[in-house]
Amino acid sequence: MSLFGRTPASRNLADGDRLEVAGAAVRLKVNQRARRVSLRLDRTRREIVATAPSLRRLPEAAAFARERASWIAERLAELPDISPLGPGMLVEVFGRPVRLEAGSGRARWVEPLDGSTPRIVAMGEGEGFTRAVILVIRKKALEVLTARTAHYARILGAPMPKVSVADAKSRWGSCKPGLRGAPGNIRYSWRLALAPFEVADYVAAHECAHLLELNHGPRFWAHVRSLVGDARPHRDWLRAEGARLHAFGR
Repeated sequence: MSLFGRTPASRNLADGDRLEVAGAAVRLKVNQRARRVSLRLDRTRREIVATAPSLRRLPEAAAFARERASWIAERLAELPDISPLGPGMLVEVFGRPVRLEAGSGRARWVEPLDGSTPRIVAMGEGEGFTRAVILVIRKKALEVLTARTAHYARILGAPMPKVSVADAKSRWGSCKPGLRGAPGNIRYSWRLALAPFEVADYVAAHECAHLLELNHGPRFWAHVRSLVGDARPHRDWLRAEGARLHAFGR
């Protein structure tokens, strides 16, 4: 429910309500495990989250957000700019530069035989061109991540899971192991295609390790290390650059 244009104190607030502070969206959230009212920047959704320990304290969270208007403006200014996609641009897909090109017919990936820069050819303008480009990148993400999943599942001796891609806001991947020897399901964020290959490959190894271990205990991390070595640089990269990946094409 939106509160834009209203005074929050004039009505009861609910978990999930939104208000505007310093020209920015602020989402109210109840978290019973929280010990105090707090603010944080959700870099993926490009919004501020004002958290309260209880529904009764949501007005306090809303008031706190208004008191910290300068802090909110500063945090949002740190977010990467959102740039529209257009012909002539170079983007990186699994670490490879790819040129965007206008053309007729179905949007497609063009791999030159001479080994030069690949191209994504798409028709349309503005948002239409962007959607077409993203569709091609999603297909490439599914292709590459399916291959890497098959590679790591085979090494681990696990049944090949069903692989899909989505535009997840909070996870780079998720795994649901199969029961009684049946194949499981792994879902990836297609935006991993915008990361270096080694980073996306780590996520594939991470999710495949969950086919054997559902937790993040020592045995799980031992599997990950056996597949890709030290995972910390890849995890650090995703924490530092994740917001930029989520801003792509928006």
